[in-house]
Amino acid sequence: MENTAWNNKKETVLYIIVPCYNEEQVLPVTSDSFLKELQQLIEKKKISSDSRIMYVNDGSTDKTWQIIKELSEKDSHFIGISQSRNRGHQNALLAGLMEAKDRCDVTITIDCDGQDSIEAMEEMIDAYDRGCEVVYGVRNARKTDSFFKRVTAQCFYRFIRLIGGDVIYNHADYRLISNRVLEEFANFGEVNLFLRGLIPLVGFESGTVYYERHERVAGRSHYSLGKMMGLAFDGITSLSIRPMRIISLIGLLVFFASLFGVIWIFVGALKGNTIAGWASMTIILCLLGGIQLLSIGVIGEYIGKIYLETKHRPRYIISERTYDRMD
Repeated sequence: MENTAWNNKKETVLYIIVPCYNEEQVLPVTSDSFLKELQQLIEKKKISSDSRIMYVNDGSTDKTWQIIKELSEKDSHFIGISQSRNRGHQNALLAGLMEAKDRCDVTITIDCDGQDSIEAMEEMIDAYDRGCEVVYGVRNARKTDSFFKRVTAQCFYRFIRLIGGDVIYNHADYRLISNRVLEEFANFGEVNLFLRGLIPLVGFESGTVYYERHERVAGRSHYSLGKMMGLAFDGITSLSIRPMRIISLIGLLVFFASLFGVIWIFVGALKGNTIAGWASMTIILCLLGGIQLLSIGVIGEYIGKIYLETKHRPRYIISERTYDRMD
């Protein structure tokens, strides 16, 4: 296949993209694991010795960037870029991918907290050698998640699929992407990023690797409930307009129900069976008011995204690198 023929000519250059935000407690722990895995892949001739671990500092306020610079000074396999300010997890991933795409053959994106199994990288590389341009890391269980997070996550994935979003169930942002896919993905200009929904839209042959998710090795998660809900809303509204069509359907149903109610009231009035009461009227007004406010909110979310897209602001700004940029 095409990838196999290419790999016979030269060893695959891999860049591991690791977004970081206030991870000074985690980095000294997981950096050794990343480096060990990278060296093992190099020794097995799976990847080239030119492969690197690229940390993306997402505007951290602690010593994260200082630690990244120290790691890069100790070992050339570590490199790093720093964003000018905090722009969010998805933009940090995008910055790393776009920075790496002209330097490597494949990238693997992974969080730095040690929860995603690093050992799955070798399976991803093997799948790439067999011809897969994208390899998704999928959790085979959610034992480490709380009951609330597990249930809400499962509902989210199902809802995304229901409204037409092409997402991989139980896949977050642990994936391998070939340079060929990144070249095409660079043409996607969305400001509102939801990478786990956008990458499948690029197409090309893909594969799946299942892994066990672990406990966080140190520190605490910076992904609050509010951020998770924000990502969920971005995913829903960025991938499909079906929510607006659902609103239209609800409006149509309410219209017919109201029309039936008007006929029923009119017939009752002719028969003299009407009973004055405020309870039923209050319930109807609250129901209609609630539907209207919900509808306005969803429509407003889409309008807000249109507003942001029309500005064409940069999705990331790199303020510093641990290496000289090669243009």
